[in-house]
Amino acid sequence: MKNLPVLVLFFTLCLNAYSQKKKDPSEKESLFRWGFKGGLNLNKIQGESFKNEFSYNYALGGFMQVNITRKLGIQPEINFAQTSAEQSDDITVIYDDLFLGGTQKKAKLDYLKFAGLLNIDVGPSQRVKLQLGPQWGMLVNEAVDSLKTPGDIFKNGEFSVLGGVMLQLPLFHLGTRYEIGLTNINGIDNQDKWTSQAWQFFVGITL
Repeated sequence: MKNLPVLVLFFTLCLNAYSQKKKDPSEKESLFRWGFKGGLNLNKIQGESFKNEFSYNYALGGFMQVNITRKLGIQPEINFAQTSAEQSDDITVIYDDLFLGGTQKKAKLDYLKFAGLLNIDVGPSQRVKLQLGPQWGMLVNEAVDSLKTPGDIFKNGEFSVLGGVMLQLPLFHLGTRYEIGLTNINGIDNQDKWTSQAWQFFVGITL
């Protein structure tokens, strides 16, 4: 994961170079478009109870684009994202009444996420889009190793914000984005604050 910032920088520079291409006069975006996408979800949960490392997971979703002007549009999305994290030894110290002893305990969470993004076209090509916006994630499944109690330890929802870039060709698109959680998802108490982060790399089709 040490090469992740370099990979993101290279990806962004490539999209920026593409954005400098002159727009073909025959190209014109439709007012409404919709599409599907899927890809890699690199996530981690920050807090003393979890290891400070990214985990490999996946995300799938669909979206609709409304192109308000030549440079500005909105993009509502619905995504299914799987996240996971490995708990550190500290969790047995902080919450020893909830967990059995031992190490290598893991948490796996499935979220249904609703995002509202602002699309800003970068450069004359009208193909590279800067994407920014809020997101609400609803927890639909939770699995935690070594949990003694049947109760949930994660909150049922969280707010987050997204930022990224997307290259949109006539049919296919690809992109990357960064997601940072604003909600403390610790559903037990306030002894340890848990917040989420994720890098997403995706490809898809736009119709």
